[in-house]
Amino acid sequence: MFELKRGMGLFHLTMYGVGLILGAGIYVLIGEATGLAGDSVWIAFVLGSIVALFAGLSYAELSSMFPKAAAEYTFIKNAFKNNFFAFIIGWLTVITSMIMAATVALGFGGYFAEFLNIPIIISAIILIGILSLVNFIGIRESSWANTVFTIIEVSGLILIIIIGFTISEPEPVNYFESPTGLTGIIIAFVLIFFAFIGFEDMANVAEEVRNPKKVIPRAIILSVIISGIIYVLVSLAVVRVINWEDLSLSAAPLADVAKRGLGTQGHIIFSGIALFAITNTVLITLVAGSRIIYGMAREKSFPDILAKVHSKTKTPWIAIIVIMLISIGFSFIGDIVIVANITVFAVVITFAVVNLVVIVLRYTEPNIERKFKVPINIGKFPILPVFGLGISIYMAFQFQIQVVLIGLMIIVIGTVFYLLYEKSKIKLE
Repeated sequence: MFELKRGMGLFHLTMYGVGLILGAGIYVLIGEATGLAGDSVWIAFVLGSIVALFAGLSYAELSSMFPKAAAEYTFIKNAFKNNFFAFIIGWLTVITSMIMAATVALGFGGYFAEFLNIPIIISAIILIGILSLVNFIGIRESSWANTVFTIIEVSGLILIIIIGFTISEPEPVNYFESPTGLTGIIIAFVLIFFAFIGFEDMANVAEEVRNPKKVIPRAIILSVIISGIIYVLVSLAVVRVINWEDLSLSAAPLADVAKRGLGTQGHIIFSGIALFAITNTVLITLVAGSRIIYGMAREKSFPDILAKVHSKTKTPWIAIIVIMLISIGFSFIGDIVIVANITVFAVVITFAVVNLVVIVLRYTEPNIERKFKVPINIGKFPILPVFGLGISIYMAFQFQIQVVLIGLMIIVIGTVFYLLYEKSKIKLE
């Protein structure tokens, strides 16, 4: 059995994390969020940063203990010694990776149509195919592509910040005004949390990171802090350029801000930057999703064939093909807001469980080496994961019933798969 190649250090992994977080969400959802929170939308991003940091600290501690692919599956299995519970969380993570890759690829098709008149679905399929090839070629090549794309998308968001604070004639802004008060800010926070998720996938490339027990915790915390600062500055800047009512009606809010600040040329430039940002999100999602499948297959929760590593590229090539084909299948569905909420619902459940795992392992496995430990503790008891757990549970009750039902349906399908697969393994034995 071949092993994955360790080709990532702190810089590449931090860029990988920033690229995961600063993805398509901010480009699409900031308009929806301003419609809910008005000029106070920045508060929603501050709340998102805090919740992401709580979860990030928990992931950092667990990654320093168990640096493995299929991270969530590994954490939960070690904490609860229950394969079914671990499988369901791993299943949720895999399915949402596929849905997210497909949906964001459709977003790429929408932006790309401004440059070439190609049907959106065709652009999405071609993009998934090309990025799956990059994923197959190797983690070093994938991480370099991600680093370049991340630098481009960070530059785009910095451009928006510069336009907001220097170039444009500012709109009158009351940064504490919200059309529906605190309720609107909370609903916006739940929606825009989609823009923060992704850093958790850093733990799933652990077996391709040099010195993972030290590097992964540092990279997770750095990427969450860097992304949070950029998001808050962007949210403060955009409402200075275009009033929140107009932003809420825009299909491409950040591109419209660029157009207001730099003219038509600004809109074209920013649409190009958005293509890189969206491409980056799809690439990293495909990379992380294939590693989860590989890790779970190696633990016998998926068929063994999905754990095969290519002799030359040292990548899990069967898992890469599977996630490519299923993502292409999912690309035939649409609505990014509904899919964003389904993804966030699954991630919120995962975050709740991961925060709980940190608490449990402090007592059940106190002697395992922890290269990083969540700060603020009373004896063994960690305080911040309790807040993370409580906020995650609260968020889980804020979704529309349609989103919750789809999330539960994914869990039911996973349960059926698990039971049938376990039954087939018993027969083979």
